[in-house]
Amino acid sequence: MKKILITGKDSYIGTSFENYIRQFEGYIVDTVDMIDGGWRDMSFCQYDVVFHVAGIAHSDFGKISDDRKSIYYTVNTELAIETAKKAKAEGVKQFIFMSSASVYGESAPIGKLKRITKDTPMTPANYYGDSKVKAENGLVLLEDESFNIVILRPPMIYGEGCKGNYPTLSKFARKLPVFPYVKNERSMLYIGNLVEFIKLMIDNNEHGVFLPQNSEYTNTSELVKMISQVNGKNIVLIKGFSWALKIMSKFTGLVNKAFGNLAYDMELSEYKENYRKYTLKESIENTEKHK
Repeated sequence: MKKILITGKDSYIGTSFENYIRQFEGYIVDTVDMIDGGWRDMSFCQYDVVFHVAGIAHSDFGKISDDRKSIYYTVNTELAIETAKKAKAEGVKQFIFMSSASVYGESAPIGKLKRITKDTPMTPANYYGDSKVKAENGLVLLEDESFNIVILRPPMIYGEGCKGNYPTLSKFARKLPVFPYVKNERSMLYIGNLVEFIKLMIDNNEHGVFLPQNSEYTNTSELVKMISQVNGKNIVLIKGFSWALKIMSKFTGLVNKAFGNLAYDMELSEYKENYRKYTLKESIENTEKHK
């Protein structure tokens, strides 16, 4: 029997994992809210695993206030390390931390390839990414023979009920008759594949840094077309708009986030057991079926 504590109530990833793992025998899952500080008085002694998903997502582009910067470090860095220290002190055997592809910086601009390899250094381009790097650095110092640290650096996560870029692209795919075609390459991770990967981390009592992703790279324009087709539409992709998007990217980071390039070398995402239960097409069908 594995007893798992999810630290960070009502998060998309935490809730998705909780719903998934409850389908299997041999697991007990609890969640705790990290906002009010009451978790500090709670005993972790009964748990084998702490899955830490509490954090503030990156939603700022351009200049941000000093207060906002401070919150990134307070929540994404200090809270993660404090939680891990408590888990270790109270006998938890494994701590799983949700980091991010943002530790490698922003997406490359339209037209420039960015492929992450085993030799790519962490070069965060914003306070969100830097807060994750600092959390990782603090967590690895806590690991020893009786306390395993797992750091996950997923690319863009999507699935039914997700937030971020995917819902916007889905809306475009269902509403627009045409969409610009841009040649790009992105790593993505379907939530159904991620929760299976987390389960394997727990089953195998893993430790280390992992970069899970789907088995296929994604092109943003072709993704929109696939979403359109799944919804019974047939959006037309039009070439020749890259120049306009390049100009727009100088005024908003959203353009490169959607159409830029950021991909993990596939070798970095291999694991000894298969966690990619869904193909890209199957994941889109599952994500769109309730809309």
